[in-house]
Amino acid sequence: MLCSCGCLQKAGGGGKRRSSSSVEDASSSRMSELESNSRPQTTEAASTRTSSLLQLFHRKGPKCFRKPQRPKSPMQAEKTIRAAIFIQKWYRQHQARQEMRKRCNWQIFQNLEYASEQDQAELYKFFHELIKHMPQAAGTGNKSPTSTCTTLLEESEALMEEVGDIVSTKVEIPIMKSHIDLLIDVFRKKRSNRLHPKYVVLILREAAKSLKEMPNLSMVSTAVSQQVTVCGDLHGKLDDLLVVLCKNGLPSTSNPYVFNGDFVDRGKKGLEVLLLLLSLYLAFPNAVFLNRGNHEDSVMNARYGFSREVERKYPRNYKRLLRLIDEVYRWLPLGSIINNRVLIVHGGFSDNTDLDLIKTIDRSKYVSILRPPLTEGQPLDKAEWQQIFDIMWSDPQSVPGCIPNTLRGAGVWFGPDTTEKFLERHRLSYMIRSHECKPNGHEFTHDNKVITIFSASNYYALGSNKGAYIRLNNQLVPRFVQYISAASQAKKLTFKQRVGIVESAALKELAVKMREYRDELETEFKKYDPDDKGYITISKWCYVMEKVTKLGLPWRLLREKLAPGTDSKSVNYFRTLDLLDTDVILEAEADGTSVMDALYANKTSLETIFNIIDADKSGEITLDEFEKAIDLLDAHMPGDTSKSEMLEKCRMMDLNGDGKVDLNEFLEAFRLSDIHRKQQQEADIRKRSTTRSSINQPPSDSVTKLANIISKNTLIIEQDIDPMDCESKIIEPTK
Repeated sequence: MLCSCGCLQKAGGGGKRRSSSSVEDASSSRMSELESNSRPQTTEAASTRTSSLLQLFHRKGPKCFRKPQRPKSPMQAEKTIRAAIFIQKWYRQHQARQEMRKRCNWQIFQNLEYASEQDQAELYKFFHELIKHMPQAAGTGNKSPTSTCTTLLEESEALMEEVGDIVSTKVEIPIMKSHIDLLIDVFRKKRSNRLHPKYVVLILREAAKSLKEMPNLSMVSTAVSQQVTVCGDLHGKLDDLLVVLCKNGLPSTSNPYVFNGDFVDRGKKGLEVLLLLLSLYLAFPNAVFLNRGNHEDSVMNARYGFSREVERKYPRNYKRLLRLIDEVYRWLPLGSIINNRVLIVHGGFSDNTDLDLIKTIDRSKYVSILRPPLTEGQPLDKAEWQQIFDIMWSDPQSVPGCIPNTLRGAGVWFGPDTTEKFLERHRLSYMIRSHECKPNGHEFTHDNKVITIFSASNYYALGSNKGAYIRLNNQLVPRFVQYISAASQAKKLTFKQRVGIVESAALKELAVKMREYRDELETEFKKYDPDDKGYITISKWCYVMEKVTKLGLPWRLLREKLAPGTDSKSVNYFRTLDLLDTDVILEAEADGTSVMDALYANKTSLETIFNIIDADKSGEITLDEFEKAIDLLDAHMPGDTSKSEMLEKCRMMDLNGDGKVDLNEFLEAFRLSDIHRKQQQEADIRKRSTTRSSINQPPSDSVTKLANIISKNTLIIEQDIDPMDCESKIIEPTK
């Protein structure tokens, strides 16, 4: 049994001669073993032999009992190598396909996000042009910051008296560590009673008072703590915030934090994230530094879900709570500087950014960064407004230069040369920013002088990205900690399911965006299908998709998903349109918020537009005032609508027929226009379904199957948050 075991061969020597000697020794050993087995054995000898075999087995393992492998023939060896090469080739192709799908999904998510923000930035451009070319705008607008602050504080006192006292989770001033533990316990629960509005008001009011005393750029030092932790965007992801606090510890004088903006929007627990961060700031004022991001803005909140979240959670008091939240926003610092060497701002900078000027800005004027800070009797300083806009909205680029950010529609793209000059001018070593989701939670650019940190994991969908935070030591060397929350949920899914969830989420968002251009797509498709057969070439289909949506996506790769079941030479564009009319896409569209919805929900923006057009400050817009505004806008912001059509719309706003439009009529016109738009969309859907039924052409099985897949892969995690349910990884710094 042990004749050919390599463990019985003696060490030393080599070559064929030694090998044959070993075989002879093994054979003689085997013969002596057989002879000894043929003789009668004592119990002691048998036990000794068994013990030696067991020792041999434990020392060398079972391989010493295997049969010797005969050398393979050249033909067999060639087959083995060919099989290995075939498997390797298949595996590499499989990995390449998966990577291509991953990058395609990521591009969909990112381009849709930027396209959505571009819509919001159009509002900023509209205000900018109005102010630039209409002289009367300079003296128009909001109340002074002091009077607004006083009014809101009076409202908060009235609200606290109105809601009264209850036996519930109790928060007192000053906020202590015990209150923080209590808030975390309340917020973690899936369906527990929410924090009473009295205590929400208390936290918001005290935070606004305290933030008012902070400078525009907070100065952070590691002299005592020897370290500092920097967190990026959280976007309402309470589970990620709790993971950071659980892994890294609560703030203290020895463990300070900088939270770099974008606390709310998109996530479902934005209010809890904001209240917990403000409570941490009040409990540890010298160890928590909060920076403002581009989503700490009422205009953005109306579009991206935070305003609706507050209304849903506090339906009776949400209007006053939102005004208090605006008061917190206006006093948030614009950035931080660590040891006078590392700048932390939310977006970036431009070639015109001046930190000395930013330090002197009255930031309380900017309740919304997208809306001009017009105050009575004071002209607007557009250069000052641009300074804040650039540090909130800008992104780095790999090529030199500083150009307008056309993808977002706001801020700039700044290159490595701009970074080098900016850091040298202000004597800084490097800068830390957020503002962009990264697959691994962080990214180095510009020769490691710009670090992007993003702390919201599973941002687009479960498993789409990791979150991260940075720990800087007293030498300001960064050390990253990556993590992904809800790890147990991801582990229950197969690899195919995880990829399917991310892909379905991407296709769903893309289809909802395409719904905005549904009629334009159908019109353009039919231009290349004169016989109305429903088929056009792939090149024409891709051309139409890009021409209408302007999303810059790899449409050829997406053709199988957006027009399923078609051949490789042509595309049945009816299936693309059918997909946009499925129930799952219509429901997703209904859950979203359009630009018109956001604009009407944030009536302050409409009031500002009204006051700018109202040149004589009479509180009413005449036809002449409206015509002058149209002439100015047409000269500097030309559009597709003619002047006569615009004037006719102004006449339609005059609901009582007195020849003038007051503020109520102006707001009501927007509301009625939006209702009409939605009713028209519903009528078009019914008409198309009736037409399909009359010609007996229901949606294809492939379209129905894809819609079902998208619906099933919409995974919603509804459970108590467990900060320990995460996977984390520490990334050590490299030289």
